[in-house]
Amino acid sequence: MIVREIRAEDNAAVAAIIRESLVAHDLAIPGSAYADPELDDLHGHYRGLHHARYWVAEVAGEVVGGVGVAPFIGAGAVCELQKLYLRPDVQGRGLGRKLMDTALAFAAEHYRHCYLETMHGLKAACVLYGKYGFESLPEPLPGSGHSAMDAWYLKRLP
Repeated sequence: MIVREIRAEDNAAVAAIIRESLVAHDLAIPGSAYADPELDDLHGHYRGLHHARYWVAEVAGEVVGGVGVAPFIGAGAVCELQKLYLRPDVQGRGLGRKLMDTALAFAAEHYRHCYLETMHGLKAACVLYGKYGFESLPEPLPGSGHSAMDAWYLKRLP
């Protein structure tokens, strides 16, 4: 398994993984990542942002998931952990941790805090975020773009 930066040819695979996951969790709704306009061109989207990256996890030459870090709008020292998804058949193998380690190491080079939005119903994700020191917030940070989310976290970066 390797983690590497996204390439243009990875766009379709990553978008499919994200959409399939959201459909499986009944989150293919407005206000979720399902409706994000950049979903079909994550490579171009992250390449066009300052201090932003998207990484994919690859197993046996096949993209099986990914994660991104981008500046959080309106908060210069805050980034957002975005679009952490893995195919169900590869979950539980430590790939989520490897993606998180990569994303948070990058984030720590450029930001003071890392924010993320998710759903309480995604219990495994919430547990993972807690293990990484993310603290639950009572409400989203101002400027949040995913109105369907009901869980918000913030982590102070080293």
